[in-house]
Amino acid sequence: MNIPIDIHTHHLPAEAGTAIVNCLPQDFRPQPGGWYSVGIHPWTLAGEHMRDSVAIRTHDPMQQLATQSPSLDYDFLLRLLQHPQVLAVGEAGLDKLTAAPLSLQTEVFRRQAVLAEEVGKPLIIHLVKAVDELLKLKRELHPSVPWIIHGFRGKAALASELLRHGFYLSFGEKYQAEALRLPPTNRLLLETDESRVPIDTLYEQAALVRGISVEECRKSTEKTINMVFFRQ
Repeated sequence: MNIPIDIHTHHLPAEAGTAIVNCLPQDFRPQPGGWYSVGIHPWTLAGEHMRDSVAIRTHDPMQQLATQSPSLDYDFLLRLLQHPQVLAVGEAGLDKLTAAPLSLQTEVFRRQAVLAEEVGKPLIIHLVKAVDELLKLKRELHPSVPWIIHGFRGKAALASELLRHGFYLSFGEKYQAEALRLPPTNRLLLETDESRVPIDTLYEQAALVRGISVEECRKSTEKTINMVFFRQ
């Protein structure tokens, strides 16, 4: 079994199982030996808002049925999340810069967080300018599974606050070096996301920033990955 040293990507890795590939529910097509996360991204919800508006204006039950999207079929999502190759839920998220209303984003996030608890798998989070709202949800839901902020680019002060509230931080190609130095080894993860920079290069850069060897960086991160995604 390969360990997915890249915990979040949108590209199929050269070797199956070395990365967790993120998919929307309707796009999940597991390949032999691969690892996946599946969830509803907040960027996809702007269309949901438009469909809901059409249904409300028409007051037509048939039109309302026709405007429902399979992307918000939580029973279907639950079945996918129970697949043995799915290691995480998400990316779920809150993003104040996208068109979907924050109220809709919050409800979809809450539903996915509840599903993460049900299947016992970590939640991968897309977060843009909605820290207070996210912290409120965490206090409300009291999750037992890890909540991971993916692609963290914030400053050290924000990293410190999120770590204090129990989040894991995953860093990609772009980050603040001071923030990357802060997480303890058991709460630090690395990812490529949309970047084409090899994950091995990101490990080398992270090791340099944190003042440790590449081998130490890789071993400690693999230990965290085993704990978070495989409960080992």
